[in-house]
Amino acid sequence: MNSPQTNSATLSTLRSQHLAPREAALPAVSLGFGSLQSFELMQRAAKLLSSSTLVPAQYRAFDEKKGTNNPNALANCVVALNMSQRAGADPLMVMQNLYVVEGRPSWSSQWIIAAINGCGRFSPLRFEIKDLGEKDVEYEVTKWVDHQRVASKHKAKVRNLECVAWALEKETGERVTSPSVSIEMAVKEGWYGKSGSKWQTMPEVMLRYRTASFFGRLYAPELLMGLQTVEEIRDVVIDADFGDGHTVDLESLKAAKDSVPPSSPDNPLADPKTGEIQDATTPVPDDPDDKALRQIEQSGRQKPAIGFEDAIAAIESGDFDIARDIARSLPDRQKKAIESAIANKQQAQASADGNRPKRHERGQRQGFNLE
Repeated sequence: MNSPQTNSATLSTLRSQHLAPREAALPAVSLGFGSLQSFELMQRAAKLLSSSTLVPAQYRAFDEKKGTNNPNALANCVVALNMSQRAGADPLMVMQNLYVVEGRPSWSSQWIIAAINGCGRFSPLRFEIKDLGEKDVEYEVTKWVDHQRVASKHKAKVRNLECVAWALEKETGERVTSPSVSIEMAVKEGWYGKSGSKWQTMPEVMLRYRTASFFGRLYAPELLMGLQTVEEIRDVVIDADFGDGHTVDLESLKAAKDSVPPSSPDNPLADPKTGEIQDATTPVPDDPDDKALRQIEQSGRQKPAIGFEDAIAAIESGDFDIARDIARSLPDRQKKAIESAIANKQQAQASADGNRPKRHERGQRQGFNLE
């Protein structure tokens, strides 16, 4: 009596085991580079993220600005996934706070503060700011004059603020403090005087950001993974080396045209070439290389620029299309004058054609029968 029940239970067990998916018997696979399955899973997740419009532009498979595909999107997503796994953070959060400046990845300062507060080792990060009063800070500026490095000293009067970041270590209860950062340090390091620097407009925020970065680099370097903040990388002044070659900052070159202030009576101390504010007692040396470049440019001009007179000459000769092509590069006032001249010329030609006797009438007057 019991044997059928035993056989039935055995058959049902075998049937359930046969119908169970094979994946359930396989070991769990996590993202990573350790095995083929882990790497394939990471690529699938990266492909999913690259097709989203919620991730920053450097991670998207399609570049909407250029209208072309981004060949680096999948690889960037894989790197972001690896960093998120190492930091134990959400991948989208890492992507939103990971910036690339001159090919170097960097964290946002908000991310560093959030990572320190969420790691569980410290109490929430706090900041102390002291007002040390106004101070004359002496700093040094280095320039290249005649292929030689020339250093000049300047003074700036600033409101000197000092900030430190601190937190309590939960395991020991000890208060840990970051190195102090002040406006005086920012001036001497060259952060304060850079074009578009936030140290002049938001000094207290920048002090907190910089001390948080120092705190994380000293007490929780595994959270930063050796990366600096985006503000630190932007504050770095790249020095030029005119030995075998030179290096330049790409972002400063892009913004050079817009950042140079015009030389005017209101701003008499601005260098018209570089836009740098000079002291009243410091003469601006004339660079011989600039003179050579200007001579090369002037000697290379073989033909004068085509202008308004050439368009009028083309109209007189009946080349209206050439006149319109020349007018495209001229100011609006001259464009209107050229269009008006073309209209008058065409009207004059039409009037001349209307007053001219037709061929049939000329033949009749001369005694010919043209029919």
